[in-house]
Amino acid sequence: MTRVTSERDDLQLIREHVARLCSNYDDTYWATCDSEHRFPWDFYRDMAAGGWVGIAIPEQYGGGGRGIVEAAAVLEEVAASGAAMNGASALHMSIFGMQPVIRHGSEQMRQRFLPAVADGSLHVAFGVTEPDAGTDTSRITTRAVRDGDHYVITGRKVWTSKALEADRILLLTRTTPLEQCRKPTDGMTLFLVDKHSPGVGVAPIPKMGRNAVASCETTYDQVVVPVADRVGEEGEGFRYLLDGLNAERVLIAAEAVGIGRVALDRAVAYAKQRVVFGRPIGQNQGIAFPLAEAHARLRAANLMVQEAARLVDAGLPCGEEANLAKYLAAEAGFFAADRAVQTLGGFGYATEYHVERYFREARLMRIAPISQELIMSYIAEHVLGLPRSY
Repeated sequence: MTRVTSERDDLQLIREHVARLCSNYDDTYWATCDSEHRFPWDFYRDMAAGGWVGIAIPEQYGGGGRGIVEAAAVLEEVAASGAAMNGASALHMSIFGMQPVIRHGSEQMRQRFLPAVADGSLHVAFGVTEPDAGTDTSRITTRAVRDGDHYVITGRKVWTSKALEADRILLLTRTTPLEQCRKPTDGMTLFLVDKHSPGVGVAPIPKMGRNAVASCETTYDQVVVPVADRVGEEGEGFRYLLDGLNAERVLIAAEAVGIGRVALDRAVAYAKQRVVFGRPIGQNQGIAFPLAEAHARLRAANLMVQEAARLVDAGLPCGEEANLAKYLAAEAGFFAADRAVQTLGGFGYATEYHVERYFREARLMRIAPISQELIMSYIAEHVLGLPRSY
């Protein structure tokens, strides 16, 4: 058996095991979690018990020791089960978000936190975006000032997903004022902040979808953080974040493909059984051709996801591939979800058939974690060599 065949079989086994576990949680479960704004604890605990939450954490820290190729397969199958973003986001941060700690944290920090993240007992959130900074990360104002053996942090973040459940928040701060830095991206530092520390506040942001996993505003009012909870060196936080950005885009892309798959499956099933004017509506090219196009878009996007994931795992440059994977998958997933709503017509707008939930969650992928427009800016500048637009 060739190595490529062996890897393919291994991935297929991962997909089958994850899909089998996810089959215990149907559309009604996810719709209820979404409508009640309830974190999917039963699902999360089952995934943790199966070892899937820690799949990308090194084996010496209790994880699976696998790469982004395998992690992407897990999250795609979760989304494709009907869990969509509510299921994927419950796991997403734990699967990829500790990469800065794995690569740059002290051995003591890795020993303290990684085993608990791997077994699912420690939840982590990601605090980067700010109300007045957005995607211009260099403009963050959350400030960390050293005072002996600790730092004092003050500031505010938004869109901190899973902050309600988190025990730790991987927080990006500015330790050197922007005007004192040689480059705008200098002078930023990462901390693993204890969410339960005095001065930390968390408030959910009301939003359109993915309501089983809250997106929160988090505030930091003179929060005392030990030096031991700093990730790596002071001032290197932005560089540490960059190590994980391509991996995150690949995983988001895999989730978008998964949402597109389940939306397309539901639309095709409906088009086969729904009879209008004496024949199934799927016999009409006005229905069939858009669904076929959705399939084509998803297949093409998935190939880019796989290519980008392999490059990430090989440690090779992959800015173009990771960004294109996210762009193409977000477009393909949303197109499939939109066509599913259109195929079901009025019933597509009804919560009973669930495709409206896929539509709402697929729309998010075109915004986060980076907008489609900024990806085009990246491609224009860094791939095509056009002048920088901002």
